[in-house]
Amino acid sequence: MSTSEIDATVRAELNRLRESIDNIDAAVVHMLAERFKATQQVGRLKADHKLPPADPARETRQIARLRELAQSANLDPAFAEKLLNFIIAEVIRHHERIAEEAENGQVGSGEAENGEVESGQARNA
Repeated sequence: MSTSEIDATVRAELNRLRESIDNIDAAVVHMLAERFKATQQVGRLKADHKLPPADPARETRQIARLRELAQSANLDPAFAEKLLNFIIAEVIRHHERIAEEAENGQVGSGEAENGEVESGQARNA
């Protein structure tokens, strides 16, 4: 059965639910952007003080914390862990780039690797 063959009431409900999903997706993207602004500041602080890009002890604590949060939210903890591991890997990659730029005497250009411009606050932090 194609979408065009679905009863109008069912189609309306499906559209309502999908609109809700779209709004949640937008919120997730915006929250991730805020998270990455904060982690960029952490990366700069680490680079300024010659700290390593990765912090395995914190990563372990964060994974355990997120698994607990996921379980209390009825979300598969393994999925939450996979998501956080993906985010952590990206953060470490950013921190390594920031450290390399600092080592080479480069001031951050304000452009993330994906071509997006960071906010002035994050860039100057």
